[in-house]
Amino acid sequence: MIQFLYGEQTISLSDAAADTTVLEWLRLHARQTGTKEGCASGDCGACTVVVVSLNARRPVLEYNAVNSCIAFVGSLHGKQLISVEQLADGESLHPVQQAMVDQHGSQCGFCTPGFVMSMFAHYHAEENKRSDPQQIEHALAGNLCRCTGYKPIKQAMRAALKSETDQYNKANDVTVAKLKALQLNDANDRFYLIPKSLSDLFAMQVKHPEARLVAGATDLALEVTQQLKSIEKLIHLKSIPKLAEIKQDDDTIAIGAAVSVEECLSLMAPIVPGAEQMLLRFGSSQVRNQATIGGNIGNASPIGDLPPLLLALDATLELQGPAGMRSMPINEFYIDYKQTALQAHEIITAVKFFEPPADNHFAVYKISKRMDDDISAVCMAISMQITAGKVANIRLALGGMAAIPKRAAKAEQAAIGKPWNEQTVSDIQAALSEEFSPLNDARASAEYRATVTKNLIMRFFIEGSTPIEQTQVALHVSE
Repeated sequence: MIQFLYGEQTISLSDAAADTTVLEWLRLHARQTGTKEGCASGDCGACTVVVVSLNARRPVLEYNAVNSCIAFVGSLHGKQLISVEQLADGESLHPVQQAMVDQHGSQCGFCTPGFVMSMFAHYHAEENKRSDPQQIEHALAGNLCRCTGYKPIKQAMRAALKSETDQYNKANDVTVAKLKALQLNDANDRFYLIPKSLSDLFAMQVKHPEARLVAGATDLALEVTQQLKSIEKLIHLKSIPKLAEIKQDDDTIAIGAAVSVEECLSLMAPIVPGAEQMLLRFGSSQVRNQATIGGNIGNASPIGDLPPLLLALDATLELQGPAGMRSMPINEFYIDYKQTALQAHEIITAVKFFEPPADNHFAVYKISKRMDDDISAVCMAISMQITAGKVANIRLALGGMAAIPKRAAKAEQAAIGKPWNEQTVSDIQAALSEEFSPLNDARASAEYRATVTKNLIMRFFIEGSTPIEQTQVALHVSE
């Protein structure tokens, strides 16, 4: 039985269809229609709700904005769901609601509930993020508005932060106790299975071979909402403690496969140059809060954003199945389009990589049609070690240029041992032309992809060789 809090009310669901989305449950079953459906793909933010959960590593509550249109209701087990109907405290509007009224942040109103919920999540963000203009910008990046524009909405966010507490802060200890009690309950039913260990998972896979594995569902749910497919049975992975582990020592990091992309952003930002700017453009905060590092790798999309970054880091994947655990370089993981080296009933359990040395030249570039919440046309990650003016080591990884995320082996070989100068850049560019034959599709032409990839190599050279002003448009903050 799936059990969660809706506001302060305990909800128990038995035999709910596995592919029931949170949005569907809210609007059709709970009859709470404040949450709107816009794109049904996690792009517009009109369906934003907040999911409150216990942090797996710290005894605190996390308030995460989530796209309810692509979140399955079974994923709420042991958590608290808050929609726009629960924000007011009696007759008093919540500070974010009142600020939207005072700052004239709503016009047609369709997008407003989603904005309010993203603002509510940011209201409960860590103190060091709350008032930072760039963090406010990121918090609202997953919500679209065409009426008032963003200026009054950002003004409303800043105004709301002058109020430091709300009824949810006051109820923190009670909520923690309730969620801990709910998590102890067995959540398994005919359609939605939630294993608590890897051994449970492998047993479930044998017993239910038809079941699909799900973590964040940011891609899987699109089969339901966009392709109108039915999913009869799901096995949810986010309650397995091992998959949520994060281990760090002096120069290495191991990230469990179920760790969210938002957490990966926080982990990688201080140690991997360029990772923060790229990952901030990985969907929106609503997507990053749900999506997982293991899901993005295992999806095997040629345009996934994390694989090129991890290829340039020379990451190792930890794979585990009923027969045991094995390690594999990520460079050997991708076989062909949507095909990986995973064996039957085997899953990714962790990703491991070394922190780039201080003298390493590392960069990540994402090229897409718009800045926020868009899929890459090309993603490039490059790691280079220069010794005595010559290229001693290089890893150049590309997404969007082949059927799989791929290291540019010929281009790497064209640079090894050569002086790091414009001639070597030209040699790399020539090798890229020989090595890749990108496709034409809706995101970019083959000619564009080939040209922009060569230009990115030159950009990398210029950024590392010449003191210039900031070239990352992603760092721009508007008022």
